[in-house]
Amino acid sequence: MYSALWRVLPGPLWARILILLVGIAVLLFALSTWVFPLVDNLLTPSQPVTVDQ
Repeated sequence: MYSALWRVLPGPLWARILILLVGIAVLLFALSTWVFPLVDNLLTPSQPVTVDQ
């Protein structure tokens, strides 16, 4: 899979590396902006947990 992706990317080596780094940055931004907050809302209990001392 990774070799097929590498062959499809255009340009010389430095351009392929730059495209991959930008793609990884966009993926991480999308995950931290939309996916992780949605999953956190699904996994977090609806009532806050309090501890009495």
